[in-house]
Amino acid sequence: MLNIIFCVFVIVVILQLVYYLGIFGKFSFAKPQTITPKRLSVSIIVCAKNDAEKVKELIPVLLSQNYPDFELVLIDNASSDETLDIFEEFEKQHRNIRLVKVENNEAFWGNKKYALTLGIKAASKDYLVFTDADCYPTSPDWITNMTSQFTLNKTIILGYSAYEKQAKSFLNKIIRYDAVLRATQQFAWAKIGRPFTGNGRNLAYKKDEFFKRNGYINHMNILTGEDALFINDAAGKKNTAICYTPESFTYGKAKKTFKSWAKEKRKAAFTASFFKPFDRFQLKLFTLLQAAFFILMIMLLVLQFNWMFLVPVIVVRYIAGWITMAQSAARLHEKDAVYWYPVMEIIIIFTQLYVYVANLTSKPVHWK
Repeated sequence: MLNIIFCVFVIVVILQLVYYLGIFGKFSFAKPQTITPKRLSVSIIVCAKNDAEKVKELIPVLLSQNYPDFELVLIDNASSDETLDIFEEFEKQHRNIRLVKVENNEAFWGNKKYALTLGIKAASKDYLVFTDADCYPTSPDWITNMTSQFTLNKTIILGYSAYEKQAKSFLNKIIRYDAVLRATQQFAWAKIGRPFTGNGRNLAYKKDEFFKRNGYINHMNILTGEDALFINDAAGKKNTAICYTPESFTYGKAKKTFKSWAKEKRKAAFTASFFKPFDRFQLKLFTLLQAAFFILMIMLLVLQFNWMFLVPVIVVRYIAGWITMAQSAARLHEKDAVYWYPVMEIIIIFTQLYVYVANLTSKPVHWK
C-alpha cells in the first residue's frame, strides 16, 4: 500500500514539475523585455464609483504621463459621494479629459460592465489602456511601455499590477506572493499561446477587439469579471502579448485583513468558474496537485516510508518550485515575497480550500 501511495506521489510531483518548469518557466526564465516606443493614439479608461479620495490622487498621476497623444476617459458610475464633482473640476482644467456620467437604470443597476461600455464608446482613440481608481502607475512612461507591445497582430496587452509593500506585515507578503503566482500563471500561459485572463488594473487592447465581440455581451449578466471574462473570451495565441517591464507596472494597496483578502479571492474564484473549459481545468488541476502533494507527503512521512526514496523527490520538487517562483518574483520586483516560499504555499492552499467551500454556500459580494 505504501508503495502505491509513493507512486501516486511521484506522479503528482512529475505533473507539478511540468507546471513549474515546462509552463511557468516560459515566463520565469524568459529574457528581460525590451521596448520599442510607438506613437499610437491612446485613451486611458478609468471607471470609478464612490472613489473621491482615490481619484483625487490618481488623476494628476495619469495626466503627468510622458506620452504625446492620449486622452483620459473618466467614467462616473452613479457615485453618491464627490467623485463626479472631482471629475468635473479636472475636466474644466484639462482639454484631454473626456467625462462619462452614468446614471443607474433598472436593466443595468450599478453594473460596471455597462459603465465601461459607455466609456469605451465615448473614447475617441483607437487604443485603450485600462486601470482602476484604487491603483496607479509608478512611471511616467507607463503608457509608452504598455503600448510598445502592440503590433498589427498583437491587439491585446496583459500588464502586471502589484501591491505596495507594507513593513512588518506577513499578510502583505502572502498577498504579494499570491499576486506573483497569479501573474506567473497568466503570463506563462499567454507566452505558450493559451492566454486565459487579464487584470483590469493594468490592461490594454485595441478598441476593435471590444466591438468585434459585442463587448461584454457573452457575460453581461455576471456582475464581475469585466476584465478576466472579456480576456478569456477575446484573447488568443495570435492577438495577445504581455508587458512586464518595470515601467509598465501599476501598484495598489493590499488588503489589511485576511477576511477582506479572502473576499477578494472569492470574487476571483467565482469569476474563474465561467472561464472556458480548458482554462478551468488547468487552474483546478494545479490547485489539486498542490493539495495532493502536501497530503501525500505528510502521509508518507507519518507512515515512515523509506526516506532514501522520499526525501530526494521532495527536495527536487521544492528546488524546482522555489527557483521558478524566485525567478518570477525577481522579474516582477517582488523578491522578498518568496523568502518564505514553503509556508506561503501551504497558506495559499488552505485559503483556496476556504474559498471553494465558502463559494459553495454563498455567492461573493460583487463590485460596489
